[in-house]
Amino acid sequence: MSKLTISADLCSACGSCVDACPFGALTLEGDVPEVSDQCTFCGACVDACPAEAITLERDQAADVADITSYHGVWVWVEQFRGQACSISWEMLGQGRKLADQLGVPLTACVLGHNVRGVAQEAIAYGADRAFLADDASLAAYRTDPYAAVLVRLVREHRPEVFLLGASARGRDLAGAVATDLRTGLTADCTGLDIDPETRLLRQTRPAFGGNIMATIICPNYRPQMATVRHRVFEVPPADTARQGQIVQVPAAMGEAAIASQVVDFVMEAGQVNLADAHIIVSGGRGVGGPEGYAPLQALADALGGALGASRAAVDAGWIPYAHQVGQTGRTVKPDLYIACGISGAIQHLAGMQTSKVIVAINKDPEAPIFNVATYGIVGDLFEIVPALTAEFKKRLGK
Repeated sequence: MSKLTISADLCSACGSCVDACPFGALTLEGDVPEVSDQCTFCGACVDACPAEAITLERDQAADVADITSYHGVWVWVEQFRGQACSISWEMLGQGRKLADQLGVPLTACVLGHNVRGVAQEAIAYGADRAFLADDASLAAYRTDPYAAVLVRLVREHRPEVFLLGASARGRDLAGAVATDLRTGLTADCTGLDIDPETRLLRQTRPAFGGNIMATIICPNYRPQMATVRHRVFEVPPADTARQGQIVQVPAAMGEAAIASQVVDFVMEAGQVNLADAHIIVSGGRGVGGPEGYAPLQALADALGGALGASRAAVDAGWIPYAHQVGQTGRTVKPDLYIACGISGAIQHLAGMQTSKVIVAINKDPEAPIFNVATYGIVGDLFEIVPALTAEFKKRLGK
């Protein structure tokens, strides 16, 4: 059994360990902190103690025995008003590959109200089984009732891998579930794979401001949880003839026990949807200011595309954050990405370099963006972009 020991001789009662404990398992009422049964033996207090008064002994055999009881790959299927979000099918496609590598079944988790059709779609997109929690209390997304259902299911069925899309809801839900389960969570992954020797999930994501790609593993806790950005993986073809099991499960919380209520949804008019755009025209620091986006918008309109931006332009206040492409913005994978006045910092490339065709327009022939571009145009964007717009309008009959 794991054991946490605090030396009365070395402890200075500074309280650093109490502040560092993420589970509130330490209290300081006397000369030495006391440890409650809330302790998960995570080691945060050991690292925080300046006097090195805390030692942690982990029972590795017990941990391994517990981990071996986890089996299977799960994916949370996000839906809004009965319509599945495409990011969920991307997750199921990658989940299918991971499950096949591990030789285990793939399970979809569908929560909502009147969403049995979404569960049937999940089978078509690769799930072997779908847990369906269909209840009026789950009609609109709220953290507590959604997390309660998933936590209960995980504790009962013990999956080894649990994936969620890195949408606003997915990020919120993943954090709540991982906290209750006291397991690890890797956010905003750009790659997932299985180590063939250890069977561990290798979770790849940008780190240190996007300057390196880190591969993260979770060897001691289950399930291994990750969120993945939109458009990182391809949506698999749906097979409507595919057979699978739909398992009805109850909600975990009654309406009276849920602290929050959804009053209404207000859809913002004109909201840009970069993740689903097939053509994106983006501008960076080279546009010079807010007015510099006018010719880019004209080109995007002529092509039926969306307007994007780099972080530098958003930070400067030239364009709203909703248009930002990159590590701290949207991950996109359009058929055509036109980068205007964007130098090509690694943080921006992380969000768009998987685009099918990349056209870069920049005055600097040494700009890093040209290293990933399919076609490069060296010149003044304020001359080139209007010329492209006029030519496209002529060829497209606009």
